[in-house]
Amino acid sequence: MSTLCQHLTTLDTQHLRRDTQHICPECVALGSTWVHLRICQACGHVGCCDDSPNKHATKHFHATQHPVITSAEPGERWAWCYVDEDLREY
Repeated sequence: MSTLCQHLTTLDTQHLRRDTQHICPECVALGSTWVHLRICQACGHVGCCDDSPNKHATKHFHATQHPVITSAEPGERWAWCYVDEDLREY
């Protein structure tokens, strides 16, 4: 992990926003599918990953500039900062 990314160094991993339904609501509304889910740590938005056809998590970042997402996948413990393009495992 880079020490330059303040978004990740100040992330409170004990109080992360969590996914409760394990769906991408935007994909469901479109009748589409997803590969993996990501959670915006600023507002709790759940969106699909960039390997998914619609890339809703990244679209959410571009619309809001909320910098940090975490994986909603069981067993995965990482956070990604879109602004600094930095990854942190926790």
